[in-house]
Amino acid sequence: MTSSVSMEMKLPPKDFGMPILGHLLPMYRDMLEVPTRLQRKYQSNAIHINMAGQEYVMLLGPDANQMVLHNQDDSFSSAGGWEYIIGKVFPGAIMAMDGGHHRYQRRIMQQAFKKPVLVKYVESMNEIAEQRIGQWSRQNAEETFLVYDNIKNLLMDFGVHIFLGVELGKDSEKMVQHFVSCVQASLAIIRAPVPPFAMWRGVRGRRQLVKMFETMLPEKRASNTPDFFSQFCHAESEEGERYNDQEIIDHMIFLMLAAHDTTATALTAMFYCLAKHPEWQDKLKAELATFGDKPLDYEDMEKLTTLSWVFKECMRLYPSVPSLPRAVVKDINFEGYTIRAGQKVSIYPIHTHRDPAIWTNPEAFDPLRFSPERSEHTRHRFAYVPFGGGSHMCIGQHFAELQTKSIMSQVLRQFRWSVPDGYEMPYQMAPIGKPKDGLPVKLVRERG
Repeated sequence: MTSSVSMEMKLPPKDFGMPILGHLLPMYRDMLEVPTRLQRKYQSNAIHINMAGQEYVMLLGPDANQMVLHNQDDSFSSAGGWEYIIGKVFPGAIMAMDGGHHRYQRRIMQQAFKKPVLVKYVESMNEIAEQRIGQWSRQNAEETFLVYDNIKNLLMDFGVHIFLGVELGKDSEKMVQHFVSCVQASLAIIRAPVPPFAMWRGVRGRRQLVKMFETMLPEKRASNTPDFFSQFCHAESEEGERYNDQEIIDHMIFLMLAAHDTTATALTAMFYCLAKHPEWQDKLKAELATFGDKPLDYEDMEKLTTLSWVFKECMRLYPSVPSLPRAVVKDINFEGYTIRAGQKVSIYPIHTHRDPAIWTNPEAFDPLRFSPERSEHTRHRFAYVPFGGGSHMCIGQHFAELQTKSIMSQVLRQFRWSVPDGYEMPYQMAPIGKPKDGLPVKLVRERG
């Protein structure tokens, strides 16, 4: 792997798949199967593919992750990679920025994720989780609990309190639908906002979200409350930089999406894996028992090491964002192939996370692979990348783990759950990972 280009280098093998649509539908169905199959077919970690008219060079493996995410000589543009996918519905998203502008925006945003602020967030999260999860129906072993739907509803409660610091009432349902429309638009085949297609619904949903945040903005500017919206309004970097109104709205819309949908993916995966492996429910319950019945504070969350291993293993098996696109801004070499400036590339965490060259029995649920004794994720610096890496490492990754721990600790303290023998979760990987059947489980209340 090198960043200089030799005239003798060849182009990656080309496989455009079906006419017009290319690999779009197969990738939508299974984003792991397609790169695995093409890698084996061409014995290559670089394959030139078509996705409904958009051409990408698929880059596979931890070395590809390192080259793209580390981006040592600024050969890759995150803005250029994401523009086609989210530009119309999530303009101003921090993950779709480059260079100095990205560093400027990130410097300010970091103020909302510092430890003193996270400590307050944990207090709010625990209160909401205990109350809302405590209201889940007192079901018996014969009743079915749809995990994904209930998790989504719970996370929207988190969103309006921790992110917005307001009571939305019926407007919460409208906000959820607007976000759903934006997410669906990201992979719309028809990219123009023409009614009644997905991109049109997404652009319309975006406009409604902007109106909602514009209405709330003056009050947030005038007050200082322990929520992300207020923190963004008052955040100031060490250089005195602050966000303008449009930047606050753009960041809030994208943050709500990232925290809501991606965390729902992680929590649903944890429910599924723990239902399939109930012995790990017992291990987590035993870990929680060492804290007694007291609410868990920030420092306690940091000590939940077994729960951290389970979280990481579920993010390995079911990464919330299974692929990451970039645009090439200067010619590069990768494993003997030339990739020209102007080309789009994409790396695939979901593929690297199942690589048998890195992970022992990679299809198995095995949280101990993250224990200090094994540390399989350290076999390559970029073997485990559920939150990206480099300058675009997800700024909210620590918050996401705290939020997940807050919810799962309450669930584990109150319930036990299971799925029928032989059940396999039908899983949709794109645009956001989720179970196609909502993940029905038998939820039994043990206490509370």
